[in-house]
Amino acid sequence: MINTQGQIKDSLKVLYPGCFERVYQAVVELIEKWRPECFPKYRWIDNSDVLMIAYGDAVRRKGEAPLSTLKKLMDAEFRDDINIIHLLPMFPYSSDDGFSVIDFRKINPDLGTWKDIEKLNSTYDLMFDAVINHVSRESPWFKGFAEGNPAYRHFFITADPNWDYTKVVRPRSLPLLTRVETLEGPQDLWTTFSEDQIDLNYKNPAVLLEILDILLLYASRGARFIRFDAIGFAWKEPGTSCMHLRQVHEMVKLMRSVLQSCAPLCSIITETNVPHAENISYFGNGCDEAALVYQFPLPPLVLFSFLMQDASRLTEWAASLEPTGKDTAYFNFLASHDGIGLRPVEGLLSDAERDFMVRETLARGGQIGYRSLSDGSEVPYELNINYLDAIAGDGTEHSAGAAGRAPPPDTQRQAQKFMASQCILLSMMGMPAIYYHSLFGSRGDPAAYKESGIKRRINREKLDADLLMGELRQKGTLRNLVADRFRHLIGLRKTLPAFHPNSPQRVLTLKPEVFALLRGEGAEQVLALVNVSGRTVTVQSGWAGTDLVGGEVCGAAVELAPWQYRWIRVQ
Repeated sequence: MINTQGQIKDSLKVLYPGCFERVYQAVVELIEKWRPECFPKYRWIDNSDVLMIAYGDAVRRKGEAPLSTLKKLMDAEFRDDINIIHLLPMFPYSSDDGFSVIDFRKINPDLGTWKDIEKLNSTYDLMFDAVINHVSRESPWFKGFAEGNPAYRHFFITADPNWDYTKVVRPRSLPLLTRVETLEGPQDLWTTFSEDQIDLNYKNPAVLLEILDILLLYASRGARFIRFDAIGFAWKEPGTSCMHLRQVHEMVKLMRSVLQSCAPLCSIITETNVPHAENISYFGNGCDEAALVYQFPLPPLVLFSFLMQDASRLTEWAASLEPTGKDTAYFNFLASHDGIGLRPVEGLLSDAERDFMVRETLARGGQIGYRSLSDGSEVPYELNINYLDAIAGDGTEHSAGAAGRAPPPDTQRQAQKFMASQCILLSMMGMPAIYYHSLFGSRGDPAAYKESGIKRRINREKLDADLLMGELRQKGTLRNLVADRFRHLIGLRKTLPAFHPNSPQRVLTLKPEVFALLRGEGAEQVLALVNVSGRTVTVQSGWAGTDLVGGEVCGAAVELAPWQYRWIRVQ
């Protein structure tokens, strides 16, 4: 445990050297405003923790608040499997499917109320989104700025003609600056993500104090985890990339210290879709920054393995991973509300290999998101595709066959292949997070992209709760096959200490087609084997034991059918 007061002072001295004492006193008063005894008490994560990522209106039922519908569906179908729900931004918003927040303190009335959040939290631990790099143009903060309200005069970053912008990292192919009309005349403001998402100016201590108060509100409302969306962009300095600056790390340290002052085990998770070394820098010294960081190379590397039917690149990368400390863990995921990022595999996959993934994505009905480089050129940034389509689709579902219609999908094959990828997710050291469309065995929604022009909506479909429940329970449907296999694997995982997020992990190199991990130690060891190919493969693992997935007794030589996965309790 860090010295929270000491860390608060140290960080404020870096961020606001000219007014450190005044800002420190304001932070102390803010902490005293909240009553620490009223905050929920949590434990550190273990192998019983499995998280689902979902929008507040991921499932809908006429005449019912979507947050209430979500709870009812999860209670009925996955109560024994999922114990944590990451609610994507559930606040009033104006664009970007929730990520252009109008008011951080209110629940979007289209989803429900804080009472619905409380009811959901009575059964599930929650992760809240803190979209704190920017706010909507419709927010009271921005309207106050535009109207000349002195309280918001320095809440946003106005363009400086003397700045050098050439090194600024761009996540999207959109203008960095947006001209807005204000009472004082037109001004060019910094807009990293879109013209409707105005970047906050953290050089103004008043902005920091507002955000700290909001974070404490979230912790008091039941957030076991708070996700810092796009946090790497939060501080700007001329002549730099304006990404991962020292001030950003000091902000994260400060925010963690303030949270720990009131809610000691409310954990911060940082979302930074960048190469691995930059990503894990947010662990800090192991106890002063994020408790969890996204494992961004995992989704593209797992997909690449199945496309190539060769796990060599995934094996090589996994073998290089550093073990985490007792207070930190990787946040493992394969699918999310965003696309499958390609930046995290820079240096891990060649340009030709990434281009191959782009072509395969397009062949499976997906789209490609691009980002701008400093020279004005554009490069692929993410693959916009449903993960099941990416892994188990072959494009026939999205194009007519010789007779003018697509052949019927092989649901058993698709479920087996897809769940082999998900077994990798559930086997890796760290905490697993499953996107709701993956858990429900959904296919992509290309019509949503065609209608909106927003590529990410291919994987953001909102589902009718009753139709969904019927398909989940109808034997032999893709949804039913996927959900049942998830329940089986998650149920096993919860009983196996080898899959504790901090349990030792040894990566084995057996055959190119097989991804192999030895998890745990002593009598609790589990050998995870996943065949990423459509071929039957025999491997000499060197360990014998019982396959907990299929119930077979295995010798040192283990046969794996196409896309078969095994968890072998080692004797």
